[in-house]
Amino acid sequence: MAFEVVLEIHGVEELVNALETLNEEFIRGLHMKLLHWALAVREYARSLAPVRTGYLRSSIYAEVKSDVKEHVTKFGAKASYAIFVEFGTRYMRAKPYLYPAVQEYLPELERVIIEAIEEAKKEAGFE
Repeated sequence: MAFEVVLEIHGVEELVNALETLNEEFIRGLHMKLLHWALAVREYARSLAPVRTGYLRSSIYAEVKSDVKEHVTKFGAKASYAIFVEFGTRYMRAKPYLYPAVQEYLPELERVIIEAIEEAKKEAGFE
């Protein structure tokens, strides 16, 4: 006695297309959301930076780079003395502005990522 089981799967191509759309929408959406988040962090860091001439404050930047494999957000200041202000020296106490700004906005980062995932799922038709 023999049994035969036939399994037909329909919609595989549609699923693959939806997953590709999900990935593209996620990358695009997350990049934009990270950019808005990074700009908010940058503005907060600028508000925390000590001001003598204003150069340090104006040199604070935020960059977001996104691709298929990773998303990188970079913060810094181009002023040559920025590191000494942030961490201090043996002659000058630290006046941190970058680290506290990032710490303040870290809880919001999780929300930003979750929103990007949810929006990508909707765009790809998974909801």
